[in-house]
Amino acid sequence: MGSSEEDPNKLVCFYESSSSPSQPLLIKPTSPIPEPTTPSAASPPEPDPTQFLQITYNYGPRPFKDIPFIILFILFVISTFGLGIFSICNKNQNYNNASSFIYNPSSGSCVKDSLFDNFDYWVFVGFSFSSSKSNFLKDLIWVLVITLILSVPICFLLLLLLKHYTKQLVYVALPFFVIVPTFINVYWFVACTVSSSCSDSLPLVYRILVLVFVFLIIGVLVWIFVANWHRIELTVQIIGIASDALSKNLGLFVALPLLTLGLVVYYAPIVVFLVFARLNGKIVPKESNGEYKCVWKQDSWVPAYFALAILTMLWSLTSMVEAKAYVISGTIAQWYFSKEDTKPKRSIRSSLRNAFGPSSGSICLSGLLICMVRIVRAAVDSARQEDVPGFVNLILRCCVNALLSAVDFLNKFTINFAAITGEAYCSSARMTYELLKRNLLSAVFVETVSTRLLAGIIFVISAVYTIAVIGILAGGLKYVALLFQLYDNAHLNFG
Repeated sequence: MGSSEEDPNKLVCFYESSSSPSQPLLIKPTSPIPEPTTPSAASPPEPDPTQFLQITYNYGPRPFKDIPFIILFILFVISTFGLGIFSICNKNQNYNNASSFIYNPSSGSCVKDSLFDNFDYWVFVGFSFSSSKSNFLKDLIWVLVITLILSVPICFLLLLLLKHYTKQLVYVALPFFVIVPTFINVYWFVACTVSSSCSDSLPLVYRILVLVFVFLIIGVLVWIFVANWHRIELTVQIIGIASDALSKNLGLFVALPLLTLGLVVYYAPIVVFLVFARLNGKIVPKESNGEYKCVWKQDSWVPAYFALAILTMLWSLTSMVEAKAYVISGTIAQWYFSKEDTKPKRSIRSSLRNAFGPSSGSICLSGLLICMVRIVRAAVDSARQEDVPGFVNLILRCCVNALLSAVDFLNKFTINFAAITGEAYCSSARMTYELLKRNLLSAVFVETVSTRLLAGIIFVISAVYTIAVIGILAGGLKYVALLFQLYDNAHLNFG
């Protein structure tokens, strides 16, 4: 469906009823909802229009939203590039030649030693990159290229399996959630019992308690699966629909890597600017034990520029991640809300235009929030590694992690709403809150189980691929060794 005029009446209710918790949050409509008829006098009263949230994909022109954040992001980028260009123009080529300067007592400054045989630092840097490990790098590049080429058919095979055999794959993967921890628990118990050092440090009673405790956790996990079996069915349906949607929009396999490549190209000059920023400074005298030495001193603005450039790179990275999610959501939503036998045209191009156009401010705001979450989480993890004692610190870390996880989880749905409706970030977050207020358990369960199932399936396929590669390489090496042995025997026998 290329425009909103093709099916203006198609609306989808986002709330599942409380009597049917196993129904999907979104059900793809097969036919338009008919126009409501004129209510008669005997008809029941109309329900509150705010009770249900009805939504469809916004095909029309979208106004720009969250403009202050895109302006702020542009200011960050312009400042980073402007100061980076200044750092290149203002570089000091004597950065690595501080030892060639001597202190002049008469002038109180450092001057260049005339006896020092100077050489071009940049030529030295250029030659320093040559390494004797070029053969290793060449082999590594070939391995990466071959792996990348082979990963393409593996990805399409996985997509095909998920599309046609979703239920079978999910039911095969589910037992591993119990088998793997059970095996690890039993293996750990047996290994610790056999090992004398482990058995001495951990008595048998404690080992049995740990064994029973882990089995209790596994039992709780099994009970969660059994009690939420209807949501397992919902997960199967969602994975199947997602696989079908992705198979109908294979252009995403080209658009998303191109976005990543664009981010790398965008990063390249910033990295160059950071390298040249280190070369901004001067050689100054420094007193040490009554003697003056000539040392390198960076300009005072260089650390601030490093902070600005790193923040810009982090914000750009998270914004690109959100832009990818926006493009995926917008493209899939156009397919989802289209007619049964109609394929939307230029859906990826439309999503890209909306992502880097009207909704660019919303994406920048989302990326800024996720960037802040990542920074705070890194600070919390760093504090945890320092082993700061205290029960209060433990409670604070748990609360902060819970809050950050909630913000991250809410943001996943918010960017989806922004891609579908074109609303501002706060409006999309409000709709997300209204949705999750009624379907939080289903959303959390499906999101958690589906990601774990897909990770398990990917792990199994990766393990099979690794075993196959090792088997092929081992067989190839044996074949080559056999050929060399036959050649040596023939050479010895026939001279």
